[in-house]
Amino acid sequence: MNINNEETQDQEKPNKDHRGGDQEQEEKCAVEEVALVVPETDDPLLPVMTFRVWVLGLTSCVVLIFLNTFFMFRTQPLTISSILMQITTLPIGKFMARTLPAKRYQVFGYSFTLNPGPFNVKEHVLITIFANCGVATGGVDAYSIGPITVMKTYYKQNLSFLCALIIVLTTQLAGYGWAGMFRKYLVDPAEMWWPANLAQVSLFRALHDREHKTKGLTRMQFFLAALAVSFAYYLLPGYLFPVLTFFSWVCWAWPRSVTAQQIGSGYHGLGIGAFTLDWAGISAYRGSPLVTPWQTIANVAVGFILFIYVVVPLCYWKYNLFYARRFPIFSNELFKFDGQKYSVTEILTPQYDLDVTAYESYGKLYLNPMFTIAMGSAFARVAATFSHVALFHGRDIIRRSKATVKDVKLDIHTKLMRRYKQAPQLWFHIVSVASIALAVMMCFVWKDIVQLPWWLMILAFLMSWLAVLPIGIIQATTNLQPGYEVVEQFLIGYILPGKPIANLLFKVYGRFSFAHALFFLSDLKLGHYMKIPPRCMFTAQLVASLVSGTVNLAVAWWMIGSIENICDVEGLHRDSPWTCPKFKVAFDYSVIWGLIGPRRLFIPDGLYRNLVWLFLVGALLPLPIWVLSKIFPEKKWIRHINIPLLSFGFAGIPPASPTNIASWIITGMFFNYFMLRYRKRWWQKYNYVLSAALDAGTAFMGVFLYFALQNQKTDLKWWGTQIDHCPLATCPTEPGVVVKGCPVF
Repeated sequence: MNINNEETQDQEKPNKDHRGGDQEQEEKCAVEEVALVVPETDDPLLPVMTFRVWVLGLTSCVVLIFLNTFFMFRTQPLTISSILMQITTLPIGKFMARTLPAKRYQVFGYSFTLNPGPFNVKEHVLITIFANCGVATGGVDAYSIGPITVMKTYYKQNLSFLCALIIVLTTQLAGYGWAGMFRKYLVDPAEMWWPANLAQVSLFRALHDREHKTKGLTRMQFFLAALAVSFAYYLLPGYLFPVLTFFSWVCWAWPRSVTAQQIGSGYHGLGIGAFTLDWAGISAYRGSPLVTPWQTIANVAVGFILFIYVVVPLCYWKYNLFYARRFPIFSNELFKFDGQKYSVTEILTPQYDLDVTAYESYGKLYLNPMFTIAMGSAFARVAATFSHVALFHGRDIIRRSKATVKDVKLDIHTKLMRRYKQAPQLWFHIVSVASIALAVMMCFVWKDIVQLPWWLMILAFLMSWLAVLPIGIIQATTNLQPGYEVVEQFLIGYILPGKPIANLLFKVYGRFSFAHALFFLSDLKLGHYMKIPPRCMFTAQLVASLVSGTVNLAVAWWMIGSIENICDVEGLHRDSPWTCPKFKVAFDYSVIWGLIGPRRLFIPDGLYRNLVWLFLVGALLPLPIWVLSKIFPEKKWIRHINIPLLSFGFAGIPPASPTNIASWIITGMFFNYFMLRYRKRWWQKYNYVLSAALDAGTAFMGVFLYFALQNQKTDLKWWGTQIDHCPLATCPTEPGVVVKGCPVF
């Protein structure tokens, strides 16, 4: 089962320098971080697509998709990175190399062996590619199952498993097609270095290169020790002492002050003074901070401080913007003008459309202040992203477009990859066309369920394709992925008002297929760094996509059906972990943009119409930074000011709380600035290993606690299990507003 020999060209001369012409010149990688970490050599004779790869790769994919889907429904979501499987599959692979028979078998004229020799780094990389699909499908945003969960748990739709499976698979596979189309722009250029991949590359080298004996633990010993500590420790915040997730001491100091609790609450306030001793609380919404460059974290920190500690207090306490004080300062709920929660069922028809008469009778929808500001910042972030890319990278994009016609200078990694047969563009085109055709067919077969006309489905795919390049450049250079879904939801809300399910699915195909494309592109860059034959990459990613999508939906379907009142905050026990904050916000947005629509909330006459001007503000903000970088080219720090990243400091709030983001920033700066600067050897040896161990220990204990204790209804009830001791943080401060459990000002 080793097809590597079919993937290399000029195999009879593996040591020959394949220049393809005297005009091409070998170049070292221009990115310093890549030059320090990524090997500039290759052995094209190593077996790649082996039996071990298929067994360990598919197993890794299934394990990660289960863990990530499982944790996505919890109050503190946890994304388990593929670094976990990267470390744990190494000893298993070596064990298989020692024990499996080396005999060759003949099946229908095809010769293969279960054991082609020692377990090598390329096999290990391809196993990790399988595992990465488990992260891409069920990771940070639980892409496709998010809307499906909303449809089943919040709208109570009678959605069939087959229809849901088509949504999941076509979303992923369309993104895979986009990835193949943009390889020359986002994978081949050395400047597109995809920082998160360096964590995996450095681990591959650490695990496969001979490690010189030094004082202290080896990387594997350190990983196992940290894994054990993380596993044991999560028993405290995960079950025995959940208050450790957010320790809001301000609320204890002022137990009767609404304002103090709004300031200090870790769950429902600004989180000033709150801190976390829970890895899940740190990595819940941005992933592990240990793998993000400190320059990126610094930009996010500046934007976060500006929004949370300056803009929000001014809008709430000083200016009472949009009647802000009638509502909690932070919440993922929707409200009426009297401060009560908005009941969506009152304005919904049996066909899941807006009942206009009921809406006019029941009253208008209002947003809490942080939700409002977060939405406005999303407008600015989308415009700033495209403006930033046009100003700082526009010339490079044009140059690379011309360079695709003929190859000029190649960096060492691209040069080495030319030894292998490429995966034809036609393969990716077939995957894309098949996905689009199946999605369009769904619009006819289940038209009453999906609400989305076929021509709008095609428009969603088109918008997704157009977004891959500009946002891909941002992620490939900064490790952060600004979203643009607000534009899509705004657009579909105008075109098709009163249709919340159509709005959800337009977002799935417009935003999430593009997000999958960026995941696949990141994996293609990992394969590029580690010299994996492109056709092996194509096979692994395609199979892993089909497997991960199916398992992702199956796990979510099982959890929705087996956990009583899942995602229903009112029906759950007050300390239940199954509150689904990410899915709740997805539901809120479907109500805002789909059911009620931008015509009633924004332009022309909506209360929040002035927020639309932030599109223009965001588009103009990168301009002065670009001008300054041209006037003072010697001041390199100017180019590190990244407006999309500054606005990203407020992205995802809600469902993330300010304490989640602040904890992520502090932890990331500690490890990726102070430890990197003052303990560089420790950082180089252990930083990424520690990240994987913390993910793994927390995840395994979380699953153990559910099946061993929480699923058996053996919940503890004492002071330490109350996840938030700030009951007044959810109260309004406008005089005369009456809300149950709150003092009246």
